[in-house]
Parts: sequence; structure tokens; C-alpha cells
Amino acid sequence: MVFMHVKLQSATIEDAESIAALRNAVSDDLTFKHGRGPWTAHSTTASVLLDVREPSLFVALHRGEVVASLKLSDKKPWAIDLGYFPKVALPLYLTEMVVAPDLQRQGIGRECLNQVAVVARRKKADAIFLDAFDHSTAGTGPFYKKCGYRETGRAAYRGNPLVYYEIFLGKSHLSKSKR
Repeated sequence: MVFMHVKLQSATIEDAESIAALRNAVSDDLTFKHGRGPWTAHSTTASVLLDVREPSLFVALHRGEVVASLKLSDKKPWAIDLGYFPKVALPLYLTEMVVAPDLQRQGIGRECLNQVAVVARRKKADAIFLDAFDHSTAGTGPFYKKCGYRETGRAAYRGNPLVYYEIFLGKSHLSKSKR
């Protein structure tokens, strides 16, 4: 694996078109490799501009180019069932993480997760929760496990099988997750 250094920073209005293009490239790549699935959807610059209004949208830059994007928010996403996670005072939710298809497996995703943990600690978060598609080849679960995230359960939302993951940020949690 080649390691590429990236810088994670808050997305700006100027990044919207690049983020939409990146999301679409990842969607197209997954659809080409694995067929139509819940990952088959396109973004528009207008929809990304709505995301940019929130301080939770980040981009990873390499040599000034957007090579990854993600959202890290304190707002619970619709597909997360908190019954599968331990109770903590302040969880953050990682969603919509994408890395340019031609740059995957070069350390960008791992570096993004390292920097996400730094951002979360600055916000005094106790844990990061996320979901991933439960798909044998298109799912990102093994990646999250390699990066230190722990599986907390499996569920389906709107017919899409999901796997839930968590990582704690140095504080103890208040109760155990259900299995």
C-alpha cells in the first residue's frame, strides 16, 4: 500500500462541484463492480451545497484536489438504530465517506479516519458511530475493522442490510450495546 498524506478540512461552497463529482464517481465505480445496489445514486452540486451549510461536511485534499469527503455530525442519521450502540454522552456520526476510486487502497481512507478522531476529540465526543452496507464485496466493513472500529450489530433499513460500527475516544461508555 502506498500512503498518501491528505489534509481534512471543512468543506466550502467552492468544493461543492468537486464533492458531487467525487460522490458520483464512487457510485458509478461501485455499480460497475458490484451491480446496482443502495450505493447506486447520483449527487448534484445543489444537494452538496445544502450539505455545505452544515459544519459537518469535510473534504480531504491532496495537492489541492478533493480526493475524499465525509460528514461527521452530532445529528443521528436516519439509518442508525441507537439500540445497537452503547449509551454515551456525546456520539458523533460518520456518514457519506467516499474516496476517489482511482486513489483507494493508498491510505487516504485510514488517514481520514485518523483525522476524524482528532476532530471528534476536539468536540469532546465520546465515540464515533457509523453504518456500512452489509455486502460481501461492496461493503466497507472490513476496512472499518482494520481501522479499529468494532461491529455492534446488524440491521436492515428500507431493505438494505447494514452493519453498525463504533470506536471509543478514550472515555468509558455508560452501558453495553445489545447483540
